[in-house]
Amino acid sequence: MTLVDTHCHLGGEAYAADRGAVLERAWAAGVGHVVVIGESPEAAPGALALAAGDARLSATAGLHPHEASRWTAGMGEWLAAALRDPRVVAVGETGLDYHYDHSPRPAQREAFEAQLELARAAGKPAVIHAREADDDVLAVLRNHPRTVAVLHSFSSGAALLVGALALGHYVSFSGMVTFRSWQADDLVRAVPADRLLVETDGPYLAPVPLRGRRNEPAFVRHVAERVAAVRDEPVEELVAATGANARRLFGPRVAGATE
Repeated sequence: MTLVDTHCHLGGEAYAADRGAVLERAWAAGVGHVVVIGESPEAAPGALALAAGDARLSATAGLHPHEASRWTAGMGEWLAAALRDPRVVAVGETGLDYHYDHSPRPAQREAFEAQLELARAAGKPAVIHAREADDDVLAVLRNHPRTVAVLHSFSSGAALLVGALALGHYVSFSGMVTFRSWQADDLVRAVPADRLLVETDGPYLAPVPLRGRRNEPAFVRHVAERVAAVRDEPVEELVAATGANARRLFGPRVAGATE
């Protein structure tokens, strides 16, 4: 029964001063594996270097929708090459963000579609960022039925959740489920046990009772405890199920998560 933090920006500057101590706290808290997000060509090498140094870490590689206007054929070639490394377990994060619109929406959709196709070709899942773009995210996912995905740090509506589950995708919850503003416990309960994941999205979204602090992988236990309480399940069962799901989605490198 090993906790898996399925989404943490551990390679980022927020952890530069004490990354080793952060990981020691994670292992002490019962975290068995962390998926380190490499959301750009600049971030991915750092995520991969961490994964190369510790089997309890895996990496992703991709282009965040905020940066989607940078997408080129050459970047696609870079990503295809990165995905050949077994330590890179997923594409992403990719997706659509219509809240900030840092990249034009057509560019976001183009980069999203291309990355889903590269994930399919590599036989690896995609990590999806969806913000205020539920209809378009679901439409794009339906265009790529052979790509398995996880909707990370889920805070979207019921239509996207139901549609994504019908396509066979996974749903991950973060510290947002502990916030006073959270109003979607019914969606937490709606995710089947074999499609459920937990994450920190560190350094962002630290859970209650740690709001205001930098988030880190050790804090994923608070997320698991809250999700288990919402679902009226023993936390040990929730940890075991989400760990097994992480292994099924990301592959055998996710150590300690057995089905």
